[in-house]
Amino acid sequence: MNKSKGHFYWAISLLSLCSSFQSAHAAEAFNAESPWMFGDWNGKRTELQQKGYDFSFGYTGELATLLDSKNHSSHGTEYADQFAIGSHVDLEKVLGWKDTEAQITITERNGRSLSQTSDALAGQLSSTQEVWGRGQTWRLTDFWIKKKFFDQKLDIKVGRFGEGEDFNSFDCDFQNLALCGSQVGNWVGDQWYNWPVSQWAARVKYNIQPDLYAQVGAYEYNPENLERGKGFNLSTDGSHGAIIPAEVVWQPKLSATKLPGEYRLGYYYSTVDAQRIKNPNETDHKQGGWLVAKQQFTAHHGDVRRGLTGFINLTLHDSDTNTVDNMQNIGLVYKGPFDARPQDDVAIGFSRISINNDVNNTQIRQQDEEYNTEIYYGVHATNWLTIRPNVQYIRHVGAYKDGENAWVGGIKFQTAF
Repeated sequence: MNKSKGHFYWAISLLSLCSSFQSAHAAEAFNAESPWMFGDWNGKRTELQQKGYDFSFGYTGELATLLDSKNHSSHGTEYADQFAIGSHVDLEKVLGWKDTEAQITITERNGRSLSQTSDALAGQLSSTQEVWGRGQTWRLTDFWIKKKFFDQKLDIKVGRFGEGEDFNSFDCDFQNLALCGSQVGNWVGDQWYNWPVSQWAARVKYNIQPDLYAQVGAYEYNPENLERGKGFNLSTDGSHGAIIPAEVVWQPKLSATKLPGEYRLGYYYSTVDAQRIKNPNETDHKQGGWLVAKQQFTAHHGDVRRGLTGFINLTLHDSDTNTVDNMQNIGLVYKGPFDARPQDDVAIGFSRISINNDVNNTQIRQQDEEYNTEIYYGVHATNWLTIRPNVQYIRHVGAYKDGENAWVGGIKFQTAF
């Protein structure tokens, strides 16, 4: 049995054990109403939170199996997962430092991705399992401190963290990478590092009004941070410049029912030398922009916890240095589809990834666009466990017009211990 399969069977066994505990007796450690699988530690966890210490231990597991493809008869199954252990500290409560907080997060990734092992998905631009990648290893993902000034209008964050935590941020409930998280980091990944990679960084945010803020950041570019043996690298010896993003974020609550929304408009510039696609002997600097819009449209009988939400992500990248010229995704999420299942959710998302035309001038086989579609149903099994079975369809794998078309079945587990 390979390691990825072992982790999958371990996860299934754990979930089965939890279910048996729940049905056998109301053990606090597996109470469905608790936000944590292991419960409140006899009240100690809540007590620590009140004192300023909030501990977290999360698990994400993703199974993917090839259901069908146009040109390949072989099928495969892979499992990838991630553990995240963290602590958030309210330093005003702990040390008396007004409006100050800190975070440390350590992650470990395991397993294999179907997009890397299946012949039908060879060369896929996206990935059927977003949790895979950046080296299956331990990493220091967060190590930062944040302080607010001027009645909390100015917010400064420094330390080690990734761009996608604050800029071009988006939910990650889908299993397909092109529908999950910061999309800039997916298509400018040689310089913009998403979770779980961190680098030395600073972010300054100013709250213009309660629902509107602007922010700018500077993130070290150090390719050594990607190396598997340097997950806890604190050195700047390998630094070659910085990524500088800027963004305006509007978070309105519309209509009489106060339907929440979030709109992000941003731009990034890199001071790092990058090879030009047409002439690799010349260098330039990467730059681009993004638009993210998410808005809830309906509420179920006035309950904003249930209802229909729509989203769209757009990214644009310069054609001189970046392989992906632009990408878009769009989708709908409905929370609380049934009265008997008010915390479940069902969603559909569609994405288009477009290859820079200049790339085609340097190769024989022409690339155009890759399309990734996913539909999932999220089962809110308990307050600490969500299970999302999904079906994905990838058209023109690798953005090749004569490329493979494939159907993939998946299951995404998200657990808070």
